[in-house]
Amino acid sequence: MGDRTPPPLAEEPPTPDRWPDLVRLFSAGGDPKWCWCAWWRLPSSEWRLTDPARNQAVLRAAVEGGPPPASSAYVEEEPVGWVSLGPREAFPRLERSKLLARLDERPVWSIVCFVVARTHRRRGVARALLRAAIDHARRSGATCLEAYPVDPGEGRLPAASAYTGTLPLFEGEGFVPVAERRWSPTSPRSRIVRLEL
Repeated sequence: MGDRTPPPLAEEPPTPDRWPDLVRLFSAGGDPKWCWCAWWRLPSSEWRLTDPARNQAVLRAAVEGGPPPASSAYVEEEPVGWVSLGPREAFPRLERSKLLARLDERPVWSIVCFVVARTHRRRGVARALLRAAIDHARRSGATCLEAYPVDPGEGRLPAASAYTGTLPLFEGEGFVPVAERRWSPTSPRSRIVRLEL
């Protein structure tokens, strides 16, 4: 995910006037069409009761509530990507997670989700979005940025499994693994990486 030289991109904050662009990107298909980046924004008790229309309303409220909860990528004015980030406490599911529980009491920002249009995958869009996220967090006063990537190992991951980004992607931008947890010896590992800003 995002392991090539990024194409010429324009990065823009997802402000309310750009909401139609997000609708085009998220409506293109796959998991984003159902989730609308609401997974981390809703506690599990509410997620069980949700549907795409409600998830879309959750994301729209985040966009309209400001400050921008993400960075969007454009190629020739076409929306091709999205990365969601913000103060960790903005993501209730993350705050309640046992596997991804807080490491300490430091104020951190979290990167929780990437969406890349199918037509632009494996072209460096995720890397460009990650760089934009780092810049956005730094400009917003964050001092530590945290993420929860998956490790593809030797194989490729389906897009639905790589929505939090991959370990090589984050390590390539200077993030350092700081924790690795799992439910049992045979369950998948959950990782936390950090970047000091």
